[in-house]
Amino acid sequence: MASSSVEPSPSLPLEDYRRYGRQMILDGFGLEGTLGVIDHDTVQISNLQRQVLHTEDRVGMAKVLSAAEAIRQMNSRITVNPITAALTSANAVELLAPYDLILDCTDNLPTRYLLSDTAVELGKPLVSGAAQQFDGQLCVYNLPLKSDGQDSQERGPCFRCLFPKPPAPEMAGSCEELGVLGAVTGVIGNLQALEAIKLLAGLHDGKPSLLMFSALGAPPFRSVKLRSRRPACPACGVEGEKVGRIEETDYVAFCGGERPDWVARGLGVGDPERRVHATELKEAIEQLSRPVQVLDVRPRTEFEICHLPGSTNVPIKELLTNPSVVAEQLGSKDPEADIYVVCRLGNDSQLAVHALRDAGRTGVVKDLIGGLRAWAKEVDGNFPIY
Repeated sequence: MASSSVEPSPSLPLEDYRRYGRQMILDGFGLEGTLGVIDHDTVQISNLQRQVLHTEDRVGMAKVLSAAEAIRQMNSRITVNPITAALTSANAVELLAPYDLILDCTDNLPTRYLLSDTAVELGKPLVSGAAQQFDGQLCVYNLPLKSDGQDSQERGPCFRCLFPKPPAPEMAGSCEELGVLGAVTGVIGNLQALEAIKLLAGLHDGKPSLLMFSALGAPPFRSVKLRSRRPACPACGVEGEKVGRIEETDYVAFCGGERPDWVARGLGVGDPERRVHATELKEAIEQLSRPVQVLDVRPRTEFEICHLPGSTNVPIKELLTNPSVVAEQLGSKDPEADIYVVCRLGNDSQLAVHALRDAGRTGVVKDLIGGLRAWAKEVDGNFPIY
């Protein structure tokens, strides 16, 4: 019987040599690896446009369990630790300590600061990606630096170094509010994976930079060299006041409080003289005793997706720029008409009503509580929700 002077590792089945052979022959690569996935959310139908590990059959399942199942379907021998708990300041250090690096795939600022501070405390690099609309960015925070190709004891800046003060919660929009192109998240996600592989294999150049991507840009990629750590950074600096123990830090409060619940705000009843329910708007449109104008203040792209028959589109930015002009235009059509303003969730429509009234429009000027999403739920089940 033929024999070999090199025995294959018993932890590497022969099938894995065939599967990963073209990667294994690259310098610095091997097969060992354990993945930890942390998320307390469940799969929603809106996730499938960009979160490609999930499927229609797994809508409603915990995201981490869905991701683990998808990974096991690709390779049953990969070890995946699904963690369904929410990552908080109380458990972040304990949950992330067993791993060699951390990937930030979140969409909210409190968690980004938490992950960055935890990465600094644990001495681990943080591969952070973000995507919104047509744009994305990628950065490795707390990056182990190299000098002349050799490892250094120093590290690159953390997230707090670059963004010491978070923007107001109202200014930090989400994909739900602003939209995102699925392919953009795919680009950023692949680049995150590549950075993680380079770090684990010792192939990273150790030079901190911020990579910005624009799907509509020419060229689409732009890289910015990052400065060194801020000596006075509360997380990773050597001067000034420290951020304190992670377990005792309220990251939501640091970021100015909870992100606004735009759905709840749009559903607020407010002044009954200025707001109507969907069923009331339906009655107003169908009655013939008074003329009605429906003003849709969503962006034109959203108006083209779906709109109420006979409605007029004036995007909220244009209306707020020249409310008196819009009021005059509406009056020229029918000065006696009752005006009902609609938007997606019922927030921009409230601003529009105030602007029109301040511009001198009298009579009935009201907006739709809960916006067109409420219309779809309460009046027309075939009206699209997006």
